[in-house]
Amino acid sequence: MERKYYPVCIDLTGKRCLVVGGGKVAERKVLGLIHYGAAVKVISGTLTEQLETLYRGKSIGYEKNTFHKKYLEGVFLVIGATNDPAVNKEVSDSAQKRGILVNIVDTPALCTYITPAVVESGDLSIGISTNGKCPALAANIRKKMEERYGDEYGEFLNLVGELRESVLKKVANPEKRKKIFENMVNSEILTLLRDKRKDEARKRAGVIIGSELEERSA
Repeated sequence: MERKYYPVCIDLTGKRCLVVGGGKVAERKVLGLIHYGAAVKVISGTLTEQLETLYRGKSIGYEKNTFHKKYLEGVFLVIGATNDPAVNKEVSDSAQKRGILVNIVDTPALCTYITPAVVESGDLSIGISTNGKCPALAANIRKKMEERYGDEYGEFLNLVGELRESVLKKVANPEKRKKIFENMVNSEILTLLRDKRKDEARKRAGVIIGSELEERSA
């Protein structure tokens, strides 16, 4: 039966994650895990210059060794990124026996999860997946979406995040709150932020909230 991967966002903050391999691909995976707050350890005979710098700066753990199942103790997630298929399969088999999430780079059959191509703008994250069939297409779509969803979307979420608590306190009705946020999304706020007119964007958000509060009290 063909696999279908369930899209999910996982909080990796402080989670112990293992990367087996120390080359450029492993480096990219390590940087991604660190970006999302994981506690990363690398097992490899050698490290790239950047991974070495991260290790010396105590940003990652490192053990110069070949993979052994003992390294999976207490691990939440593991990535196999070596150029040895036998080692990668050992990593996958050992992790799956222990119920640990595992990704083997470029080998979907050995994975229990795959990572999408991601577009990020502040707190906005958009994942693009091809179920492992064509990562190049996902990367191509990501580039197009990066042009579409610029910094203003992250700034919009920052603004809404600042105002959200106030709205939740002042507006008890869930439908009214929903309308306020929908009105913000459909307003010119994003355009104002794109044009670097942040003060005007904030004022416009205030007007939208105020209008709804006035309607409620009328």
